[in-house]
Amino acid sequence: QVQLVESGGGLVQAGGSLRLSCAASGRTFNNYVMAWFRQTPGKEREFVSAISSSGGSTYYADSVKGRFTISRDNAKNTVYLQMNSLKPEDTAVYYCAARGSRYYSTVPNRYDSWGQGTQVTVSS
Repeated sequence: QVQLVESGGGLVQAGGSLRLSCAASGRTFNNYVMAWFRQTPGKEREFVSAISSSGGSTYYADSVKGRFTISRDNAKNTVYLQMNSLKPEDTAVYYCAARGSRYYSTVPNRYDSWGQGTQVTVSS
């Protein structure tokens, strides 16, 4: 397993941008599919985006497609989520997750490791 630490959350006005980072420990980072999920109080954790181990394939929830971009730097053991045109409904705690598989999943319990989460708040 890898240990994950997110950063980059904060308060931003609607229409603004934020860039989340997730730093991973361990030497096998490039064997993992990486993903971002988000969660608001009283709701289930929601898939946001995923990226293949090589970075060659990316996947997005319909709600963020065209606004968010996921990327990774395997030399730095880091995955990023660039969030543009933010909306109040994007407000949530954002979690980074790792899956030791060739395939991504939108189901949270298919992931092996999780970060502690970072709060993103978008004001209207």
